[in-house]
Amino acid sequence: MRKVVLLFGLWSLLSLSHAQLTDRAEPEGEEEVVDLFTTPRTKLAAATSDFGYNLFRQLAARDPKASVFLSPMSISTAFTQLSMGASERAEKQIYRALRYHTLQDSQLHDTLRDLLSSLRATTKGFKSAERILLARKLRLKLEYLNSVENQYGVRPQTLAGGARDLKTVNDWFKQQTGGKVEQVVPSPLSRKTAVLPVGAASFNGKWITRFSKGNKMENFQRDGEAPTLIPMMEQENYPVKMGIDPDLGCTIAQVPMEDGVSMYFFLTDEVTQNLTLIEEALTAEFVQDLSNTLHAVQVLLTLPVIKLSYRTDLLPSLSDLGLSEWLAETDLIKITSQPVKLNGVQHKVVMETAPEGAEYASTTPTAKGQSLALTYRVDRPFLFLVRDEPSGALLFIGKVLNPSDLKRV
Repeated sequence: MRKVVLLFGLWSLLSLSHAQLTDRAEPEGEEEVVDLFTTPRTKLAAATSDFGYNLFRQLAARDPKASVFLSPMSISTAFTQLSMGASERAEKQIYRALRYHTLQDSQLHDTLRDLLSSLRATTKGFKSAERILLARKLRLKLEYLNSVENQYGVRPQTLAGGARDLKTVNDWFKQQTGGKVEQVVPSPLSRKTAVLPVGAASFNGKWITRFSKGNKMENFQRDGEAPTLIPMMEQENYPVKMGIDPDLGCTIAQVPMEDGVSMYFFLTDEVTQNLTLIEEALTAEFVQDLSNTLHAVQVLLTLPVIKLSYRTDLLPSLSDLGLSEWLAETDLIKITSQPVKLNGVQHKVVMETAPEGAEYASTTPTAKGQSLALTYRVDRPFLFLVRDEPSGALLFIGKVLNPSDLKRV
């Protein structure tokens, strides 16, 4: 009987109210605004995160039965570079989609450059590369090319208009990501290609606590289909932060990684590919609240050995982000005096995690985290985030319905 009471008490402790997370208690009749992001860097990180959540929702809605994976930081950076070539009207439209209109940061490009520099620290395991591809026939304006290069250290690439372009483009992205991301652009570029933003990112972060068991083939449950065998890693007494959100019907775990990076796993109560409730709840503020609200516990943790690769053209999703008017008339007057359209928005991401970690898990529960035979087993469809805790930047977001969907491409 005592064990039941204790377990019930811990369940109550872990339970999170979605309403409490999204709507802090406010005096009746008054509207209290709590600013969780207080510096230019954290405000910018929150803006790019909210852009990422919006883009993720649109991408997921295109095919609800497909796994999705992207890097909001990489895509935001590519569009920010492109915005430097836009008219004032077009820049405002792009900034609104990127959520920059909330920032009032006169040094936005400097803030983004500094944020990227900190995120790309070797110990975080995050690499990204962004470049705007432009047809030489557009009579490009040197001032734009120089401005982007001076600000971000990357000169937009001019395309000669032949098969050689493809190798040059892909070789550059492979080099910039340390060989992690190959074939960012999958097929030869059309001679009609005029403007093509490209973003690539990889993640090879390290756990703080290692897993003693790795690469054991176990079943991953699928909605309405037979289970599929995937490699899993497992460890007892693993320190995580955890909470149960009954409104979203999921259990959330925050697993720490090196240099201030965390992975958040949102695991539904039932085996389902419908993660819409969770997807709709995600905002920068909601996740920041989570990081402050989840409870430190030790669990028997079982995770997939993650090896994911995903490539997509994001252009079809941009209209639903409020950019349909801009897509019809891009007004890239600082790039070229000729009217141009976007030919696509190529994006590729690669991620790999292994059982290794810097520390061994405790053989017995410690006072820092409660442990009452708790388990957290990610063996069914889940949603995950990779977040830089010091800045709040969303590095990656993904929905995994079947790990085999995200094989190397």
